Amino acid sequence: MNRDNPLVLGIETSCDETGIGIVRGSRLLSNTIASSMDEHARYGGVVPEVAARAHLEELVPMIRAATEDAGIRLEDVDAIAVTYGPGLSGALMVGVGAAKALAIALGKPIYAVNHLVGHVGADVLQTDADPGTEPLEYPTIALLVSGGHTSLLLVRDLVSDVELLGETIDDAAGEAFDKVARILGLPYPGGPQIDRVALGGDPAYIRFPRGLSHHKDMEHHRYDFSFSGLKTSVARWVEQTRDAGETVPLADVAASFREAVIDILLTKAVAACTDLGVPRLLLGGGVIANARLRELAVERTDAAGIALRIPPLSLCTDNGAMIAALGAQLIMAGHEPSTLDFGADSTLPASVIQG
Repeated sequence: MNRDNPLVLGIETSCDETGIGIVRGSRLLSNTIASSMDEHARYGGVVPEVAARAHLEELVPMIRAATEDAGIRLEDVDAIAVTYGPGLSGALMVGVGAAKALAIALGKPIYAVNHLVGHVGADVLQTDADPGTEPLEYPTIALLVSGGHTSLLLVRDLVSDVELLGETIDDAAGEAFDKVARILGLPYPGGPQIDRVALGGDPAYIRFPRGLSHHKDMEHHRYDFSFSGLKTSVARWVEQTRDAGETVPLADVAASFREAVIDILLTKAVAACTDLGVPRLLLGGGVIANARLRELAVERTDAAGIALRIPPLSLCTDNGAMIAALGAQLIMAGHEPSTLDFGADSTLPASVIQG
């Protein structure tokens, strides 16, 4: 196996995206994604069984498309990397089974890796649009925000030392967007819809609560997140407004809700950087596509003297390229492959980088 510049195929099936990525060392060759979001939209959220079946249907076509896009043969790869957690159990099982089958059939080593750490790994990739990406410096704080995860990590080393500082104790930020969108009569997925409706809205129109931000919460939940109370507050405000016979100002409610979520996220992230003396913040996860979040992140980090890193948006959502990237980094750091006795782990801790 080429340990200096390994050719790695990554498989990501933790939720509703079937992602196949191919990298050579830190160079991105292919990032192929199939999403089953339209199927879940009928139900207003991700249905695990539907997601797993979609992965079964898409994996082989996506692998073929990825190898063609990268201009390689499947047998050329040096190793297979796969997400084995955290995520939806059934969806993870599909990817893990496919990765093991490929590894055995091709006689290649396999690396079982952590989905959350993979989001950090996306930042090391060099693309055609950004071929000169500066290496990721350590330590760094990583804020990962998606439909299923809202986590704050201290990354001392990508392949050997990741610590979970805090996470959501109820809804993830993406779930809160979906639920509030439903309250406002907007379709799934909620994030893009609220972002659209919030254009022209007043983010200061309503001061919605910032969960776990009060002084009494900070001792035990300084870096944790909570969005269920915020969601309930929006629901009550909308209900009271309608009961009073008034029209709900959708743009203002959407903008105010979005501002509350972003304020919570960035306040906690900047606090972690300041408290721990880490002048670097990395953003990852699908919710990073939110334009207002990126705008305020720049403002907050500039004001605090913190260097901000955001991978290309195509690498922020769940994808196989980030998994391949993490696998390649493990190989280049001299880590041994995983054995075949690992299984899907839906609650895998962020501190466990490789299985």
